[in-house]
Amino acid sequence: MTHCSGQIRYLIAIKELSDKDEYVRCVNISRHLGVSRPSVSKMLRCLVNSGYVYEDFCNSVVLTPEGEAAVDEIFSSFREVNIFFNKFLKLPKEEAREQAIKFITDFPHDTCDRLKALVKRTLNKNK
Repeated sequence: MTHCSGQIRYLIAIKELSDKDEYVRCVNISRHLGVSRPSVSKMLRCLVNSGYVYEDFCNSVVLTPEGEAAVDEIFSSFREVNIFFNKFLKLPKEEAREQAIKFITDFPHDTCDRLKALVKRTLNKNK
Protein backbone atom coordinates (compact mmCIF):
# COMPACT_ATOMS: atom_id res chain seq x y z
CA MET A 1 0.00 0.00 0.00
CA THR A 2 1.13 3.51 -0.72
CA HIS A 3 0.14 6.29 1.64
CA CYS A 4 0.81 9.99 1.43
CA SER A 5 2.93 11.50 4.20
CA GLY A 6 -0.11 13.18 5.77
CA GLN A 7 -2.00 9.90 5.95
CA ILE A 8 0.99 8.24 7.58
CA ARG A 9 1.32 10.97 10.20
CA TYR A 10 -2.38 10.86 11.04
CA LEU A 11 -2.56 7.07 11.12
CA ILE A 12 0.44 6.97 13.48
CA ALA A 13 -1.21 9.60 15.67
CA ILE A 14 -4.49 7.68 15.75
CA LYS A 15 -2.64 4.49 16.69
CA GLU A 16 -0.58 6.18 19.41
CA LEU A 17 -3.63 7.89 20.87
CA SER A 18 -5.78 4.75 20.75
CA ASP A 19 -3.03 2.84 22.59
CA LYS A 20 -3.28 5.42 25.41
CA ASP A 21 -7.05 5.86 25.53
CA GLU A 22 -10.18 4.06 24.47
CA TYR A 23 -11.56 7.04 22.52
CA VAL A 24 -9.65 9.08 19.97
CA ARG A 25 -11.26 12.44 19.35
CA CYS A 26 -10.46 15.10 16.77
CA VAL A 27 -9.28 17.49 19.46
CA ASN A 28 -6.80 14.88 20.74
CA ILE A 29 -5.39 14.40 17.23
CA SER A 30 -5.18 18.18 16.83
CA ARG A 31 -3.15 18.55 20.04
CA HIS A 32 -1.01 15.48 19.34
CA LEU A 33 0.02 16.71 15.90
CA GLY A 34 -0.03 20.45 16.65
CA VAL A 35 -2.48 21.20 13.85
CA SER A 36 -5.85 22.94 13.70
CA ARG A 37 -9.11 21.07 14.15
CA PRO A 38 -10.24 21.96 10.61
CA SER A 39 -7.02 20.34 9.33
CA VAL A 40 -7.86 17.21 11.32
CA SER A 41 -11.39 17.13 9.90
CA LYS A 42 -10.07 17.52 6.37
CA MET A 43 -7.56 14.69 6.75
CA LEU A 44 -10.10 12.45 8.48
CA ARG A 45 -12.41 12.98 5.50
CA CYS A 46 -9.52 11.87 3.27
CA LEU A 47 -8.97 8.81 5.48
CA VAL A 48 -12.70 8.02 5.28
CA ASN A 49 -12.55 8.28 1.48
CA SER A 50 -9.54 5.94 1.47
CA GLY A 51 -11.46 3.45 3.61
CA TYR A 52 -9.16 3.75 6.65
CA VAL A 53 -11.52 5.46 9.11
CA TYR A 54 -15.23 4.96 9.72
CA GLU A 55 -17.51 7.72 8.46
CA ASP A 56 -18.84 8.80 11.87
CA PHE A 57 -15.69 10.31 13.35
CA CYS A 58 -17.38 13.16 15.24
CA ASN A 59 -17.54 11.32 18.58
CA SER A 60 -14.59 8.98 18.18
CA VAL A 61 -12.14 8.15 15.41
CA VAL A 62 -12.17 4.42 14.72
CA LEU A 63 -10.01 2.62 12.17
CA THR A 64 -11.65 0.26 9.70
CA PRO A 65 -10.09 -3.18 9.10
CA GLU A 66 -8.31 -1.59 6.11
CA GLY A 67 -7.11 1.20 8.40
CA GLU A 68 -5.83 -1.35 10.91
CA ALA A 69 -3.94 -3.13 8.11
CA ALA A 70 -2.45 0.18 6.96
CA VAL A 71 -1.36 1.01 10.51
CA ASP A 72 0.21 -2.44 10.88
CA GLU A 73 2.15 -1.91 7.65
CA ILE A 74 3.25 1.59 8.69
CA PHE A 75 4.30 0.44 12.16
CA SER A 76 6.37 -2.41 10.72
CA SER A 77 8.60 0.33 9.25
CA PHE A 78 8.19 2.83 12.06
CA ARG A 79 9.34 0.48 14.85
CA GLU A 80 12.66 -0.44 13.28
CA VAL A 81 13.41 3.07 12.06
CA ASN A 82 12.56 4.47 15.50
CA ILE A 83 14.92 1.91 17.09
CA PHE A 84 17.65 3.03 14.68
CA PHE A 85 17.28 6.71 15.64
CA ASN A 86 16.91 6.02 19.36
CA LYS A 87 19.31 3.13 20.04
CA PHE A 88 21.90 3.49 17.28
CA LEU A 89 22.02 7.27 16.87
CA LYS A 90 21.25 7.87 20.57
CA LEU A 91 18.58 10.48 19.90
CA PRO A 92 16.19 11.23 22.77
CA LYS A 93 12.94 9.26 22.60
CA GLU A 94 10.69 12.06 21.28
CA GLU A 95 13.27 13.29 18.78
CA ALA A 96 13.82 9.72 17.54
CA ARG A 97 10.05 9.36 17.10
CA GLU A 98 9.82 12.57 15.07
CA GLN A 99 12.84 11.66 12.94
CA ALA A 100 11.44 8.16 12.32
CA ILE A 101 8.12 9.59 11.14
CA LYS A 102 9.94 12.04 8.90
CA PHE A 103 12.10 9.24 7.50
CA ILE A 104 9.23 6.88 6.65
CA THR A 105 7.19 9.70 5.11
CA ASP A 106 9.96 11.37 3.10
CA PHE A 107 12.28 8.58 2.00
CA PRO A 108 11.49 6.02 -0.70
CA HIS A 109 9.87 2.80 0.51
CA ASP A 110 12.81 0.65 -0.61
CA THR A 111 15.21 2.80 1.45
CA CYS A 112 13.01 2.23 4.51
CA ASP A 113 13.03 -1.50 3.80
CA ARG A 114 16.83 -1.52 3.60
CA LEU A 115 17.16 0.32 6.90
CA LYS A 116 14.65 -2.04 8.54
CA ALA A 117 16.63 -5.04 7.32
CA LEU A 118 19.89 -3.55 8.62
CA VAL A 119 18.38 -2.87 12.05
CA LYS A 120 16.91 -6.39 12.24
CA ARG A 121 20.25 -7.99 11.27
CA THR A 122 22.15 -5.89 13.78
CA LEU A 123 19.70 -6.60 16.59
CA ASN A 124 19.80 -10.34 15.83
CA LYS A 125 23.62 -10.31 15.95
CA ASN A 126 23.53 -8.61 19.35
CA LYS A 127 21.29 -11.28 20.90
